Amino acid sequence: MVSSSSAHGTEMKTRTPAAEYAIELRGIVKRFPGVVANDGVNLKIRRGEIHCLLGENGAGKTTLMRILYGLYQPDEGEILLNGVPTKIHSPRDALTHRIGMVHQHFRLVPTLTVEENVILGLDEGTGPFLNLRKVRAKIQKIADAYGLPVDSQAKVWQLSVGQQQRVEIIKALYRDADILIMDEPTSVLTPQEVEQLFSTLRTLVNDGLTIIFITHKLDEVMEVSDRVTVLRKGRVVDTHPTAETDKATLARLMVGREVVFRLEKNPLHRGERLLEVTDLHALNDRGLPALRGVSFDLYEGEILGVAGVSGNGQKELAEVLTGLRRATRGRITLAGKDFTNRSAREIADMGVAHVPTERKMMGTVPNMSIKENLILKTYRKPPFSRGLFVDYHRAKENAKRLMQEYQILAPSEETAVKLLSGGNIQRVVLARELSGDPRLIIAAHPTYGLDVGATEQVRQILLEQRDRGAGVLLISEDLEEVMTLSDRIMVMFSGEVMGIVDAEGAKMEEIGLMMAGEKREEVKSASTEVA
Repeated sequence: MVSSSSAHGTEMKTRTPAAEYAIELRGIVKRFPGVVANDGVNLKIRRGEIHCLLGENGAGKTTLMRILYGLYQPDEGEILLNGVPTKIHSPRDALTHRIGMVHQHFRLVPTLTVEENVILGLDEGTGPFLNLRKVRAKIQKIADAYGLPVDSQAKVWQLSVGQQQRVEIIKALYRDADILIMDEPTSVLTPQEVEQLFSTLRTLVNDGLTIIFITHKLDEVMEVSDRVTVLRKGRVVDTHPTAETDKATLARLMVGREVVFRLEKNPLHRGERLLEVTDLHALNDRGLPALRGVSFDLYEGEILGVAGVSGNGQKELAEVLTGLRRATRGRITLAGKDFTNRSAREIADMGVAHVPTERKMMGTVPNMSIKENLILKTYRKPPFSRGLFVDYHRAKENAKRLMQEYQILAPSEETAVKLLSGGNIQRVVLARELSGDPRLIIAAHPTYGLDVGATEQVRQILLEQRDRGAGVLLISEDLEEVMTLSDRIMVMFSGEVMGIVDAEGAKMEEIGLMMAGEKREEVKSASTEVA
């Protein structure tokens, strides 16, 4: 195993003497207007371990780590590093205490090279006194020691997402980080990149580093961590050695009740061809090509999953199909009828439901009540329309029925949607979109940020719609979700379709290679050569 001195170079400082706990957080409280993000958190992180912070979105994980990294200041409580009470006023201050953080959304300058990003903000000399050869050698030493291959002279914009994450890790190690905070690090990676990341983390820990791994994915916790702390609603629920717990226990701790990991998926009964997309092109928000000749079919009674790393055209595809973005070329038909570049209202009237990624701002009107949100698509039609007026008595009856059917938990149908939890907001969106028995459902990241219980319910609802005969286009960055729910899987990369495979028998490795930009024919050829 490579020692820290060999990895970081002889000019590096020696590591802090070993202590049982590298970090202790005592009674940490952080308040934001209307929200207590951290409520008296006590946490101990042992030196030389991978410690997972597990919890759903909004549980307080990221806020807590931003306090440790100096981005936020606690309202109450104290931080101890190696047993010594310490004030961390800023990220620069955190770095002097040898704490590094790899954020979920990378903080790199795309137009600069890897080496320029790594030394940005450091006193490495300027102008003719900047010794880039020395910088380059040091980066290479770190890259070789920890399995982080990257071209130090490449521009960041030229790198894949996985390579950019390596740059962020190298950046922290270049600054002698002893403690590395990883915030949802796998959300943008292919399966192969996830395995490579886990291998790197194990090497780092073996070399004496302490890693805090923030996630909401139970499988990752079980695979990579030594201990796990569960947060719920800003509080620590419990801490366990990972070897002494299981997914069911962790899920119960996360949501406060038993969760059954079971999906009853009936055999596929594919009907007529419902959706046909041919040579579809579209631009992104910056006016650059986002869809490049996308073609596929979707049939009645099937779920077609769309897999891919974020930013490869999935968002634009959903928006074009639902009338929120114009296609620059190509054709879209629903049951033989052309609806290319129709308005969102026209497309909805054709029986297309849309469960958007951003459920709070796009999927609902937060200040409106549950009752009002549930009729946003149908208030112009009977039985909710009475001439120029809305029949609020019918709207109330409708809301009560759907709240019961979709298990929407709220004081009443008059409750403003903004006051609901993420899971209940998603149930409102699903109830509105699916109650009219749509023919086609465009579901974009339908379970993102939901607790495991709400996730199970949403997935079961989508399967019920499939069994009813609807066609479902499921767009998700959760590859496990795509492989579990889908009948076929379409993989996108850089706005193109890399291949479409049957979900039954699909191999994670094959999907991962296509997610990284290899077309299915190339993947098959590589597999044959290996065989």
